[in-house]
Amino acid sequence: MRSKWLLVLLVVALAGVLAACGGGDKATETTTEAIKVGAIFDLTGPTSDVGKPYAEGIKGYVKWLNDNGGINGRPIDLRHADYAYKVDQAEQLYSQFVQEGVVAFQGWGTGDTEALRSRIAADQIPFMSASYSANLVDPKVAPYNFVIGTTYSDQAIIAIKWAMQDWAEQGNTGKPKVALVHHDSPFGKSPVEDAKAFAEANGVAFMSLPMPKGATDYVAELTKIKDFGANYIIIHTVSSPAATFVKDARAQGMDAKIINLNWCADEFFIELAGDAAEGVYGVQPFTPPSVPVEGHKIPTEWAKANGKDVDVHFIQGWYTMDVMTAGIRKVVEQGKEVTGPNIKAALETLTNYETGGVTYPITFTPESHRGNLGSRVYQVVDKQWTQVTDYITVEP
Repeated sequence: MRSKWLLVLLVVALAGVLAACGGGDKATETTTEAIKVGAIFDLTGPTSDVGKPYAEGIKGYVKWLNDNGGINGRPIDLRHADYAYKVDQAEQLYSQFVQEGVVAFQGWGTGDTEALRSRIAADQIPFMSASYSANLVDPKVAPYNFVIGTTYSDQAIIAIKWAMQDWAEQGNTGKPKVALVHHDSPFGKSPVEDAKAFAEANGVAFMSLPMPKGATDYVAELTKIKDFGANYIIIHTVSSPAATFVKDARAQGMDAKIINLNWCADEFFIELAGDAAEGVYGVQPFTPPSVPVEGHKIPTEWAKANGKDVDVHFIQGWYTMDVMTAGIRKVVEQGKEVTGPNIKAALETLTNYETGGVTYPITFTPESHRGNLGSRVYQVVDKQWTQVTDYITVEP
């Protein structure tokens, strides 16, 4: 009898040691524990026209994911708030959510994303946002930032590459002249120097102009562009000022071809610009719903069932969260603890990640977080975006 009791005590003691060392049934007990992710959105600030549908896309993806079992039974607990495009508010909310235990973060603007860059590196929080600044893709300077859209610099370069090709196809000799007008902010200025360098390296005359904040017309800017003799005008801003610019250009009789970059190559631009939108081109890393692809099916069905509108920015938010979740899923499936460093390492193994045709295949490596190297060119025809080219890519 004494031997039996000694055996029982030995088994109990061994079980205690295993539990203390992380053994036992700990993995089973935590399989339904929520994974906390932070997010800030612009719902009331100067970019809220595009910020609202993007936010709905992220929140919609999380709701859909959780309703379908989460990540191997673990739901995402999305902690989010409106920061109204204010950098100080972004920093405050980021700190709050990190204190609450988030292991990854969804941001928004270029100014706040770049301002938080060193803090998220110190906190080891994988961070995606709606900013596609080229300053965020080098792990040596931004080790925890991941960019899934073609960078603003690459979008502008793609626009110039297409302009050169289109110019030649129209039977013209020499090289075209290109003007870039942009939002007067870190977001707007982001692609200017890279676009200028690419243009000059390819013999393309180039000029750039900021779009004054609060402007009610852009006649002065258009006069400078006309004097320069631009054949193509690239617009890098959000929908409302882009629509005003295009209407002014039509009223001034400008015959230059206009190419919007992604934050104004959307449905809201068409609505605001009206007839002036017809014929405008757009470089868009995310396939708009007017060009159906397989990747639109689930978000479109979910939105319809839940009374939500679907536009290109809703799709953009949805797939930004999808790509982040792909990294988290790898960690869970490997049986590792869901931490920032583990999510970062998992994201850096994503190779040619498919989004059902919504984006160019996404690849991250330990050497580069520039996940997307291609965008298509679209054109407004009969009040909707139609595809003009297949993916135009840039050098890795």
